Amino acid sequence: MSTTICQVMGFIVSSLGVAGCIVSTAMDMWSTQDLYDNPVTAVFQYQGLWRSCVRQSSGFTECRPYFTILGLPAMFQAVRALMIVGIVLGILGLLVCIFALKCIRIGNMEDSAKANMTLTSGIMFIVAGLCAITGVSVFANMLVTNFWMSTANMYQGMQNVQNRYTFGSALFVGWVAGGLALVGGIMMCLACRGLIPEESRYKAVSYNASGRNISYRTGPYKVGSGYEPEMKAKKSAGYEEAARSEDGRRSYPSKYDYV
Repeated sequence: MSTTICQVMGFIVSSLGVAGCIVSTAMDMWSTQDLYDNPVTAVFQYQGLWRSCVRQSSGFTECRPYFTILGLPAMFQAVRALMIVGIVLGILGLLVCIFALKCIRIGNMEDSAKANMTLTSGIMFIVAGLCAITGVSVFANMLVTNFWMSTANMYQGMQNVQNRYTFGSALFVGWVAGGLALVGGIMMCLACRGLIPEESRYKAVSYNASGRNISYRTGPYKVGSGYEPEMKAKKSAGYEEAARSEDGRRSYPSKYDYV
């Protein structure tokens, strides 16, 4: 029962993690404009992995996708790739995990096959969580580097200072989703140990008795004890005595027997 609970809980937690990775990747607020020095502004800018948006004070929002791929930074493209790989592995892990659930029977699937599928889905969830956490952390590192560079330029008195960007809500969603996928994968790997059936092998055992070479084996084999000739002799003698008693005759030795 504990194995089933661990497996179901791992499936639920991993599902939440994969859903969070999808939501985080699709969100536009990976980086938001820092309003520390300018709390009142008519334009608010924020950016995501796929497009950048501008929101005006009137409430009108305009988003523009990134039409180029080669013009984007290499680290930015690496973050995209990590998030996509994490989502693909998470979805495949969910499909495998559905068929591996102990509470679901499909045909004559054995427990050993379910154990292997559970372990496979757990490894997929762990890798998906690591990809999501790594991608979000790399993007956060880029934001921190650019933020302090912009701050240093501001303190040096440069007039043409670009807008500073800080962490958006999508980063926190990605961190939480990656952690959930990682925990769910670990739970699935732990549930795999309870699904492995105990192998019991029964083999024929031979026992050597002291003084006689006697072997006992399982199966329809005849046991040899070394007394078969003596038993046959006694049996044949009993048949001869019975035959003589039936005839009522008694044989005496003749004189030729002593010659």
